[in-house]
Formats: sequence, C-alpha cells, structure tokens
Amino acid sequence: MTSTPNTQPIVVRTERGLSIAGTRITLYDMMDYVTANYPPKLIREKLCLTDEQVNAALAFIEENRALVEAEYQEVLQIAEENRQYWEERNREHFARIAQLPPKPGTEALWEKLRAWKTRLESEL
Repeated sequence: MTSTPNTQPIVVRTERGLSIAGTRITLYDMMDYVTANYPPKLIREKLCLTDEQVNAALAFIEENRALVEAEYQEVLQIAEENRQYWEERNREHFARIAQLPPKPGTEALWEKLRAWKTRLESEL
C-alpha cells in the first residue's frame, strides 16, 4: 500500500475495498473522477481530501492500474445491478399505489389536479 514518509499507509484495504486511510472514501469513488478527467485539485475539493491523500491515491492507482481498474469495474457492475433491482421494485410499487383509490376527502383535490393536467397538456 502507498505510505507517507512516516510509514503510515494512505491507501488501505477495508471491508469496502481499497480506501483512503482514516476516511470512508474508496479509490473507486476517486476513480469516478479520474475516469472523468478531473484534475487533482478538483478531486481534492470534491472528496474533501488533503493534497497528500490525493497524490498518494493517484500514485497508487497508476502503480496498480490493472488491479484498481478490475475492482472498479466490479463495483460499477454491482452498482448497476442494484440500480436495476430498485428501479424494477419501485416500478412495481408505484404501479400498486396508482391502483389504490384516493383517500376519503381528497376527491376534490384530485379533480383539480386532473383539470390542471388536462389544461397544461392542451396548451402544448
């Protein structure tokens, strides 16, 4: 792992993966910015890191590019699977909610909303 001059590692492996020591920030978080070609100064500002942390993490990424990239792709795949799962689950949930009758006492409000929506659609 990458260390500072006083031999404290800056990049460590935690249960979350490769991380910056003393933070909850993973190198995969940083890779989002690296792949988007953010300069180190903006990465530092976005992730609230020190110059030393950013420089050590970027050096580690460059020295271990294949390892970091492989793990990053795995993280992206898991995130996409999670997104798809929740999108489908929410779609089913919202479909069930749409089938429910309006709550008692809200009929007039729903009628106003329908009229407003119809008026907006006719203006387009």
